Amino acid sequence: MKDVKAQLNRLRIAPRKVRLVSELIKGLPVAKAVSQLTFSKKRSASPLMKLVKSAVSNASNNFKIEKDNLYIKDIRVDEGQAMKRYMPRARGRAAVIKKRTSRITLVLREQEKPKIKK
Repeated sequence: MKDVKAQLNRLRIAPRKVRLVSELIKGLPVAKAVSQLTFSKKRSASPLMKLVKSAVSNASNNFKIEKDNLYIKDIRVDEGQAMKRYMPRARGRAAVIKKRTSRITLVLREQEKPKIKK
């Protein structure tokens, strides 16, 4: 059993919004996860699908694992660097606006084949 990791850094969507979609696919086989993301209307579904497909192609190319045997073991969405912008306020002051980014870590694992008891 191999774990295959893929990471997406500095996605310009807030982690709170990405977690909504990532919780939908955690624990699913790859085929079901891709179909779930295809029909999701959230903006973060597209980058997540791209990340899943990238991890699957890494698994098949680097480790010779079949696509049908993979499932999403873990997906973690952490906060990335926040870009700071400023909004003018009264009396010459400025308020900070944080444009938040996400860092997504995806771990795929090969499913165990059932052992035959004798």
